Amino acid sequence: MNFSELVAWADDSSLRIVLAAGVGVVLALVVARIGATIVLRLTRSMPVLAKVAEQCRSPAQFLLPLIALQAVWHSAPDAFPLIGGIRHANGLLLLATLTWAGMRAARGAGLGVIGLHPVDVADNLNARRIHTQTRMLARTVMFVVLLAGLALMLMTFPGARQFGASLLASAGVAGLVVGIAARPVFSNLIAGLQIALAQPLRIDDVLIVQGEWGRVEEITGTYVVLKIWDERRMVIPLQWFIENPFQNWTRNNAQIIGTVFVWVDYRMPLEPLRQAAQRACEAAPEWDERLCLLQVVEAGERSMQLRVLVTSGNSSLNWDLRCKVREALVDFMQREYPQYLPLMRAELLDPATTASKPQSTA
Repeated sequence: MNFSELVAWADDSSLRIVLAAGVGVVLALVVARIGATIVLRLTRSMPVLAKVAEQCRSPAQFLLPLIALQAVWHSAPDAFPLIGGIRHANGLLLLATLTWAGMRAARGAGLGVIGLHPVDVADNLNARRIHTQTRMLARTVMFVVLLAGLALMLMTFPGARQFGASLLASAGVAGLVVGIAARPVFSNLIAGLQIALAQPLRIDDVLIVQGEWGRVEEITGTYVVLKIWDERRMVIPLQWFIENPFQNWTRNNAQIIGTVFVWVDYRMPLEPLRQAAQRACEAAPEWDERLCLLQVVEAGERSMQLRVLVTSGNSSLNWDLRCKVREALVDFMQREYPQYLPLMRAELLDPATTASKPQSTA
């Protein structure tokens, strides 16, 4: 075969490969579109699989054409121009798309499980537990899939394999430095698994962290977002919850006992105040009818302190109930017993009965 025939053969071969690649991409796109429609219709009655299919729809539109192209490139002769680089680039794109699809599948499974357990119900303890576990496990799986995909992509480069081998051969100080640098990442990852399995906190739990009252708004793979009562957000690393104590007001249930303190004069009769506190609780929709108790808890120098214990279904309702009971007691005393509000006593001497002392003379 002379040079002109070789050029003609190369041109014909290149044209056939390019046409085959184009036809393969078109067929793959058609198959992806039809397959997505069929899968979405078949999984309509299965919420978890439906979410997985919905999340994987976009990666599948790229995955099938890349698979078709990979088959075309591997069937092409080695004499095809730049065939080695094209195969490598297509392989990298294929691995990246597979990683993307795996992460989207994990995310879809998590969203499907979460959708089966809504939290907008009265007793949402089990739903919040499932939400927390699912979110944490899904993020962990996504992180592992991402690491595996990146590792596979790096292994396609011969230089990267040699670099890794050289690092392992002289791994003393380098391994120590990498381990120290990666400690926060892996410690948060392990803390996330501990939180997902042991569940010291969950989504929508009421926490007291460093004196701040708030609800768990979001749990990510590295931190927790606490929504403070005044609309601020506190961002706390996951590792902090493993190493430090904190208060969880909704660990087993949301019921809570609240306190109302009132100072009154010693002459104030207690039974009318008990009846006023009971009426205030009965009139408040926030009271769950478990406890409404008035007690004298302190006897000071000038007045005594009363404590009213009131119960509610959750801390938000209890705050409102405490305010209503406090206002009702103050209003009752102002109307019925204003003379028994705390007073400052002073003893005044009558000038007429006080004898004047004689002045001394020199």
